[in-house]
Amino acid sequence: MVTDTPGSETPAPKPEAEEPKSFLEQAQEAIEDAFEATVETVKEHPVASAAIAAGAAAAIGGAVFAASKLLGGDDEADKG
Repeated sequence: MVTDTPGSETPAPKPEAEEPKSFLEQAQEAIEDAFEATVETVKEHPVASAAIAAGAAAAIGGAVFAASKLLGGDDEADKG
């Protein structure tokens, strides 16, 4: 059985001149990474990506329609 002893690993040295990144810079990098991963996934699986997008659009459309019916009230009753 192999066991690691504490202190056997040396952490990578951090550059002293590098300033800590702001929250916005970290968020921007995370968004860029997520966008790149999404683009790669779409390139690898275009049919599945199209199906997911169509399903999401249908779900959003259904939610908007339902909300308009709930909030719109009696628009059709006023017409006739």
